[in-house]
Amino acid sequence: MTDPLPPGAPAPAATFHRRTPAVAERLPDLREALARWLDALGLSPERQEDVVLAGYEAMANSAEHAYRDREPGPIDVRAEALPGRLTVTVSDYGTWRPPTATNGLRGRGLLLIDSLTDHCAQVHREDGTTVTMTWLTDGAPAD
Repeated sequence: MTDPLPPGAPAPAATFHRRTPAVAERLPDLREALARWLDALGLSPERQEDVVLAGYEAMANSAEHAYRDREPGPIDVRAEALPGRLTVTVSDYGTWRPPTATNGLRGRGLLLIDSLTDHCAQVHREDGTTVTMTWLTDGAPAD
């Protein structure tokens, strides 16, 4: 197997972590930081777009719903690249609100995340929600 990096080039970081207040105005910077980290990994542009879009949707859900009717708390975005697998988790420390009926124009965020990932799981705790999204990077079947 050949190394895709030129000799002497530093290897990209295998982990990513950022914390920001759960306010919509802060999310574009967080999305861009995730995109830059992904670009350094050498993933295909299509895979990078899937990861950024799903991650951003999870961030937006936290910002919009987790801290409703109170001061915004933090969002943690963590990512880890392992051989054959990329995992992104988005955690908030607010209150889970089950999806409600909509007029059809909203309320599809979790479906979008599910369609963009190879595997997705949500954990709802008393102290917040974590969405874990996984993409396989070597063509192996999903768990």
